Amino acid sequence: MRILDLISPKDLSRVAKLQLLARQVVEGACSGRHRSPHKGFSVEFKEHRPYVRGDELRSIDWKAFAKSDRLYIREFEEETNLRCTLLVDRSGSMRYGGERAGLTKYDYTQQLAASLAYLILGQQDAVGMVTFDDQPQDQVPAKSRPSHLRALLSALVVDGSKRETDLGGVFHAIAPKLGRRGLIIILSDAMGDVASMARALAQFRSSRHEVLFFQILDPDELDFPFSGRIQFRDLENVDREQTVDAQTLRDAYMQRLKQHDSDLQDICRRHRVDLIRITTDRPFADALHEYLALRRRIA
Repeated sequence: MRILDLISPKDLSRVAKLQLLARQVVEGACSGRHRSPHKGFSVEFKEHRPYVRGDELRSIDWKAFAKSDRLYIREFEEETNLRCTLLVDRSGSMRYGGERAGLTKYDYTQQLAASLAYLILGQQDAVGMVTFDDQPQDQVPAKSRPSHLRALLSALVVDGSKRETDLGGVFHAIAPKLGRRGLIIILSDAMGDVASMARALAQFRSSRHEVLFFQILDPDELDFPFSGRIQFRDLENVDREQTVDAQTLRDAYMQRLKQHDSDLQDICRRHRVDLIRITTDRPFADALHEYLALRRRIA
């Protein structure tokens, strides 16, 4: 797939209008749209606090002193750029694509990740990327230059892997390299051990990162539309195939899927991670519009 095939001009124009605003306090190196815990002399007033010995006299609010006969310091909230890291799953399971969607989960993830990168760079924020299967693969450092988009898309166009994935292990390996707190966006089918993922998400949150988890699924994975005797091939181990009766397998599959979904939602709630499920038969730009509109309302 060529870089220019990843995003259509129509989708680019829609996504470019969105505002991806971090809900929680983030750190950054220069002034921008996002709140920071550092206090500086920006345009946005934060609060008053009582003067203590050692405070700079220029910070005193003399109007408040005239009214109350007490010394108060004016504090301001510095606005800083967002630092975002996209974690993109390119393991074997992402290569599945049913007839209804017309593209694989990895194809869909490429397009969504490319749109997010375009959106964040358009806000003059920094975005980096790590692709992974059972271990981190391509790693692109976070930068905010518009020209950085090509490096990000170049990492995305690498073909998907045939390896298994270990989300928890990969996230543990990535976490120490992320640096200062910011926004982490995970794009994966989340088909992995939930307990391991829980520990990794806890590690992200303990470092005070905000985490969004886009769970990318093919509609076949949700309703199991197969019938009769059918041959299944393991996309993470291509030498493993099995022919089964679909109806016999369906009940057990749906039960395990329901339990996996419940466990995944539970760990995301527990660690305050936004979980967004998207199926590949739905236009990704529409899903992005709806989610970011919700994000703005609750920010």
